[in-house]
Amino acid sequence: MTSVMGKETARPITPHSILVAQLQKTLKLAQESHISPEILDSLRQGVELAAGLDPYLDDYTTPESSALKALAQKTSKEDWGKRFSDRETVRQLEQEMLSGHLEGQTLKMFVHMTKAKRILEVGMFTGYSALAMAEALPSDGVLIGCEVDPYVAQFAQDCFNASPHGKNIIVEVAPALETIHKLAARKESFDLIFIDADKKEYVEYFQTILEHQLLTPDGLICVDNTLLQGQVYLPAEQRTANGEAIAQFNRVVAADPRVEQVLLPIRDGVTLIRRVA
Repeated sequence: MTSVMGKETARPITPHSILVAQLQKTLKLAQESHISPEILDSLRQGVELAAGLDPYLDDYTTPESSALKALAQKTSKEDWGKRFSDRETVRQLEQEMLSGHLEGQTLKMFVHMTKAKRILEVGMFTGYSALAMAEALPSDGVLIGCEVDPYVAQFAQDCFNASPHGKNIIVEVAPALETIHKLAARKESFDLIFIDADKKEYVEYFQTILEHQLLTPDGLICVDNTLLQGQVYLPAEQRTANGEAIAQFNRVVAADPRVEQVLLPIRDGVTLIRRVA
């Protein structure tokens, strides 16, 4: 779709972008219905205010590296529907699953702030967030990325090979829970853990990480999609299975006395969790 600011935008998949699309649709209907000039002007100002936010955030966030830009472009050009129909991928994938510029730079900043040396990424897709975080790691740092799909894992690895920071990334191709349990059995721990995989398994990821001490004492868990297109705060009958899974996850985290958390309205929602007990 095209915003009122004149910029092309991707299919709306976040609460804010969906809201912008709804407002634009409402403005168009209002213009066709001969609504009073005062109401039209007020609605037009609302659309401009909402539609201008995401482009402004992108403009005033540090630009992505050339390697990240190339990875994003390669992901957007891939015909994911055909890959799935040809059975090259194990599930239907979409380019919108990419973390993107703003979230990538946010995660990169978190790595700098926490001085993390060991990172676990649960769910990797084509590796944008993994590479963004790896760019902030020290030379002896390591990021282990969990990815269930061999095609996507190789796609990401090819992109990592084009970056000097790719050497700090290890890709584990297996179901995420399988890899998490393997790491727990090896008594490994991580300074930062980013969760962005199967939404129906979020609660199990969270519980397993805490119960098996996979998070260092001062570590940080970042969880993606915790607003899930706004479904989590809309009436339950408007939720998909994934929306209900995330709503349940949010309730579980909020009720757990072992942690404290904050939910940030970045892209599709990012929750930061730290252990307190």
